[in-house]
Amino acid sequence: MKKKKDYLAYPYVLWSVIFIVVPLLLIIFFSCTKTEGGEYVFSLDNFTRLMNPIYLKVFGRSIWLAFLSTLLCLIIGYPVSYIISKKPDHKKGMLILLFILPMWMNFLLRTYAWMSILGKNGLLNTLLTSIGLDPVSILYTNGAVLLGMVYNFLPFMVLPIYTSLLKIDQDLVNAAYDLGAGKFKVFTKVIFPLSIPGVVSGITMVFMPAVSTFVISRLLGGGQYTLLGNLIEQQFTTVGDWNFGSAISIVMMLLILICMGLTSKFSDEDEEERGGRLLW
Repeated sequence: MKKKKDYLAYPYVLWSVIFIVVPLLLIIFFSCTKTEGGEYVFSLDNFTRLMNPIYLKVFGRSIWLAFLSTLLCLIIGYPVSYIISKKPDHKKGMLILLFILPMWMNFLLRTYAWMSILGKNGLLNTLLTSIGLDPVSILYTNGAVLLGMVYNFLPFMVLPIYTSLLKIDQDLVNAAYDLGAGKFKVFTKVIFPLSIPGVVSGITMVFMPAVSTFVISRLLGGGQYTLLGNLIEQQFTTVGDWNFGSAISIVMMLLILICMGLTSKFSDEDEEERGGRLLW
């Protein structure tokens, strides 16, 4: 039986090698080489180019917008997840479905929809002018890009936190109440610490696509706000400099891995051990 199970894993191993390992090795190869006389020679010039203030500014803007979008998703997503987790069972599924439903629509279409809402003659300005207020110019700004990120990535924050809250042993919560703790103290000392694994998963799932997005910044930012995803896309599709584009991709992957490492330390402990320590 064990050998049969090993055989069943071979297709997945082959898939991982072809579509994960090989592309990653190609990116590493291109990032560490440059073309001279039609041949590839080893060089780290692609990485030293990233020290240019122009590219450092792009890195800073991408990380800052990804941080803000992740923070806003957490601020909005945690209360929503908590409220849904307290609803009766027959309502939980419907409320979660409302968050998942937009994800069934194409990502590009959802972003285009915000263009029609935030545009000069869009739905937002139409409503403002109908009540006698001046129209606002939000489209093609950092605020529009941030709004698009929060809207598209909020479900990735809500779902893991909601799942983590459902797994909390209610006996621990009831024991805290029996020991005289108030609602605020129960939340800060029991519920929130036990939901940290979900928070960490949500932060990771939001930050990674936010720091590498390029569709949102191109459409809602109007190409005026270049992010890492846009820079990589330009190098591969427009400039044709695969070596420099690969170097940017490697650095971005390292940044994401560092962020994942910093956040994972909060979820190293088992939930039961953390719960037992809290009661103690």
